[in-house]
Amino acid sequence: MTDLNDQWFARAKDVIPGGVNSPVRAYGSVGGTPRFVQSASGPRITDAAGREYVDLVASWGPALLGHAHPEVVGAVQSAASRGLSFGAPTGAEVELADLVAQRVQVGDLKPIEKVRLVSTGTEATMTAIRLARGVTGRDLLIKFAGHYHGHSDGLLAAAGSGVATLALPGSAGVPAPIAAQTLVLPYNDLDAVREVFEVHGENIAAIIVEAASANMGVVPPLPGFNAALADIAHSHDALLIMDEVLTGFRVHPAGFWGLQASQGERYLPDILTYGKVIGGGMPLAALAGRAEVMDHLAPLGPVYQAGTLSGNPLSVAAGLATLRLATPEVYAAVDAAAARIADALDAALTAEGVVHTVPRAGSLFGVAFLPEVPRDYATALTQQSYRYAPFFHAMLDAGVSLPPSVFEAWFLTAAHDDVALERVLEALPVAAKAAAEALDPTLLAQ
Repeated sequence: MTDLNDQWFARAKDVIPGGVNSPVRAYGSVGGTPRFVQSASGPRITDAAGREYVDLVASWGPALLGHAHPEVVGAVQSAASRGLSFGAPTGAEVELADLVAQRVQVGDLKPIEKVRLVSTGTEATMTAIRLARGVTGRDLLIKFAGHYHGHSDGLLAAAGSGVATLALPGSAGVPAPIAAQTLVLPYNDLDAVREVFEVHGENIAAIIVEAASANMGVVPPLPGFNAALADIAHSHDALLIMDEVLTGFRVHPAGFWGLQASQGERYLPDILTYGKVIGGGMPLAALAGRAEVMDHLAPLGPVYQAGTLSGNPLSVAAGLATLRLATPEVYAAVDAAAARIADALDAALTAEGVVHTVPRAGSLFGVAFLPEVPRDYATALTQQSYRYAPFFHAMLDAGVSLPPSVFEAWFLTAAHDDVALERVLEALPVAAKAAAEALDPTLLAQ
């Protein structure tokens, strides 16, 4: 007998490509039926069949405070009562831009003077790249294999996230001349960066990099890597675009850049991109940087960007409420909860003799079925990923919702209390056993 999740999925596949509106939701790498969420509160979600799960997806990051935080919901309701969209400036936009600029500074380091609000992370990174090309008058872009910067043309080659999950090298529909403007390098390899600048330096507009990789699994930058990227780019009059769509305001009040700066790694990106937490769960994103760069955007400069829903008042209300509530105590709670689960995950897999690591970047972590933390995409792809599906389903059966791909980060929230965390801790040993008993499909095929 099928439950309501099966029924919804069958119906969805008739009217939505693949039955989902973002590929990783389809459970393609873990198998089974996606859970159709009907509600969420605090650290939990409830599916269409009425089953409750402790959630470690957190809407892929935005739910820093937990789902449906009363003050965030209240702010959105209040904004909605005044109108859903105006297509005109609002005072709240100014307050949010000012708040972002104030938060993203550590000591005398302050990379943000101006902020442009948009609706999605893809739009933010796409605009950041156009801006970098407009500022420099150059065409070429450097990205790193396994890094995901949205699905705009030219950025999907060797991308992570859903592309890694589906084992696709890129995307159909991207013209070859556009793809040729992107130079894809191995992550954490500064020699490769220097070599490509030696050959193409006068034509390279920018380097774009995830502040900490979290779309090929969590793969942190090596110490000094991000700072060195800034130095190399600036020595060739190119820009550094730091993609904090996922990490921004998630791992530190000033994002991953702020976390590194607070630990003594001093460098200044030219453009930063934000999404997820900045909108508190509503569609909102941003690009930001110093005024001399940002002022190249229209209407002041020649780089065009526009959007009817840019700075949507409901999204801005959610973002303002979330960032104002994201106090040092919130980050301390998230850090503590993440450390507790990550340590328990490591212990459970170790007890079952499963080869693994638990890579971490601030409060972000995940599992990699490798003996050492991967440092690049090629290494991440060599892991025993077949162990993740049984692990995932064992956790799901125990009432814990994980990202449905080994190439995604796990997210804790400030709402994950002891009761929620205990459910996760109780589920881990059984899931680790399932991972240990998983059979290598390549051996089965022989």
